Amino acid sequence: MASQPPDFLDHLLERRRHEPPPLDLRRDVWWRISVAENRAPAGGLRATIDGWFAQWPFAALFVTTCILVGLLCAEVRQNGIDRERNVQLARSYLVLINPLLQEAATPPKS
Repeated sequence: MASQPPDFLDHLLERRRHEPPPLDLRRDVWWRISVAENRAPAGGLRATIDGWFAQWPFAALFVTTCILVGLLCAEVRQNGIDRERNVQLARSYLVLINPLLQEAATPPKS
């Protein structure tokens, strides 16, 4: 029979038998797991942002914030339009009462 090459795993197991186990194996394992889970994704800013949006609470918060900012911008714009319209209505009412104000309201052409 041909001899098989030594298995790498056998070597590691043999070496492990002679080393004492860590003091608190369970705590060490859970610490390593937490470090691995909290590690920032490699790849720069884009990968970090993708990681944020992969979490549904953050994505839902972002979408809700965008909707609220959009509604706020629409409300501010509509208030400006309403303010302009009210000024025009007041001017047209004053011109209706006193037609001489119409001539003073138009700026002179140069």
